[in-house]
Amino acid sequence: MATGVEGPLLALMPNDRKTYCVYIVGSLSGTLYIGMTGNLRKRVFEHRFHRIEGFTDKYLIERLLYYESFDEVVRAINREKQLKGWRRSKKIALIESLNPHWVDLARGWFPWMSESEAGEGSSGGRGPSTPPPDSHSRIRPLRSG
Repeated sequence: MATGVEGPLLALMPNDRKTYCVYIVGSLSGTLYIGMTGNLRKRVFEHRFHRIEGFTDKYLIERLLYYESFDEVVRAINREKQLKGWRRSKKIALIESLNPHWVDLARGWFPWMSESEAGEGSSGGRGPSTPPPDSHSRIRPLRSG
């Protein structure tokens, strides 16, 4: 009588599978960033609440616009490299093929996170969509019409 799953079958259980995501995040001014992660929710949180200094923090890139999932890390890395090699117009066409209105796909992921909590430990104490003091001249509408 079998009492449980053993051996190679255990590795096939859905909860044990690792997935990797290639994603595109953007700012309100239209700057795009492409990345790859093994934990999309955590990575979007880091972008949204400016937990990591760098390009996405500097340019206020915090809106999830597009993502793809992969079971194999090598396929995800290859797709990330492919997308990064594309012209901007092709990246925009990809986003708009599934997200024509550029809706933040993670807009409801962190309702429990207040801006005051978001500021703790983040660079400059900024919450989402709060520009740094010197960035007002860089902000312009993403798209017209």
